[in-house]
Amino acid sequence: MSDFNSINEAINKRAGRKLLPSIAVSVSLIALVWFALAYHRQFFAILVAIAVVLGVREIARAFSAVDIEISFRSLVLATFGLAYATWNGGVAGLAIGTAIAFPILLISLLRHGPEGFVKRATATSMTIIYLPFLAGFLILLARPNNGLARVMTFVILVGCNDTFGYLVGVLIGKHPLAPKISPKKSIEGLIGSVVFTIIGGVLAFHNVLHMHWWLGIPAALMIVFTATCGDLIESAMKRDMSLKDMGTLLPGHGGMLDRLDSVLLSAPAMWLALELVKRYL
Repeated sequence: MSDFNSINEAINKRAGRKLLPSIAVSVSLIALVWFALAYHRQFFAILVAIAVVLGVREIARAFSAVDIEISFRSLVLATFGLAYATWNGGVAGLAIGTAIAFPILLISLLRHGPEGFVKRATATSMTIIYLPFLAGFLILLARPNNGLARVMTFVILVGCNDTFGYLVGVLIGKHPLAPKISPKKSIEGLIGSVVFTIIGGVLAFHNVLHMHWWLGIPAALMIVFTATCGDLIESAMKRDMSLKDMGTLLPGHGGMLDRLDSVLLSAPAMWLALELVKRYL
């Protein structure tokens, strides 16, 4: 037991996070997603909206720390409005909902006057696109009758990228991938992400989606790219605002945004890939 504790502490020190709580939280989140999709897919849309609201709260607090104020209540209303429009109207609902919410949010900022308007408007615009809009593609993945298979395949791909990139990077990572943005992310970890995400993609496309197995290869490469970039984007935001994590909600992960970072950029890519496959193959 002492040897196990020593190994665990060494991993925690090198990774900068506690491994076991991180695994427990990840498994719990996957179980919650599966239950929502299996029981009633509309519950998944609500679950996504709640996760986004928590992310909006974190990013609002982060902006506030650098003297940029955005309206949390207005963005919460926009989040639930976009989730509802997306579930009922599909991609057209998401687009129209965003087109309506965006100018309303900017107009609402006028009550604060001209001072700091550009900062507030820029932060608000980034927040609605980065969170409710991109997360809307998760709801789009779940809308069809095979929504459970589509979302769980997505979870497998993103999970393989994050988990094995993390493990390989912790165990053998020596060459930083982007040292100024995320010092602990390594080239070896990226290679681990590519190899294991391809394996996961091939198995998921064949056994879960019941599609040609080889489609899992380009899908995996795409997810590794978008998930890694999503992680780096959030890391750049935190470094710019001098934050270690966006929050403390999820043990071993940090905040909700620290869990959503790789998902947000990957969801549109996965949705587009599956739409192209449905249309042309």
